[in-house]
Amino acid sequence: MAYRNKVYVAFDGDNDMRYYDLMRAWSVKDEFDFNDAHDLHSARDSSTEESIKKSLMDRFNNSKLFILLIGEHTRYLTKFVKWEIEVAIRLKLPIIAVNLNGSRSQDELMPPVLKDELHLTVAYGEKIMKKAMNDWPDFESNCRTQGKTGEYAYSDDIYSSL
Repeated sequence: MAYRNKVYVAFDGDNDMRYYDLMRAWSVKDEFDFNDAHDLHSARDSSTEESIKKSLMDRFNNSKLFILLIGEHTRYLTKFVKWEIEVAIRLKLPIIAVNLNGSRSQDELMPPVLKDELHLTVAYGEKIMKKAMNDWPDFESNCRTQGKTGEYAYSDDIYSSL
């Protein structure tokens, strides 16, 4: 079994790449621990769907956390993003849903496959995402042990304190 120390990030590569790139830039700083699963292998657009999914499974097998960047089109991406969400759910990875529109809880942009699953929703931002990455895995594990499901979100006080 692979050592799981990576963070798997799923997103709309056609429209939301700049948000993913900014996360990678944050990771250069010591304050944002982002051990990116996308560094493991490169999946090429010219590859077959089967070979891309095989490469993505290698990333999943090394991941301890799943982050979904939710933009305006994410909910409609069924070929890979929906599959990635389903794999994260099946593997019981802690899931952090990050709204790129600034919403602090799930809204109409949330992919339907994730709505009722155990996850934390946050707004896109370095400090709140760092907090979520540090806190959510342990909290999620406790929730899962108690059989809880659905969305969790931070209070406005948490955002204000950051």
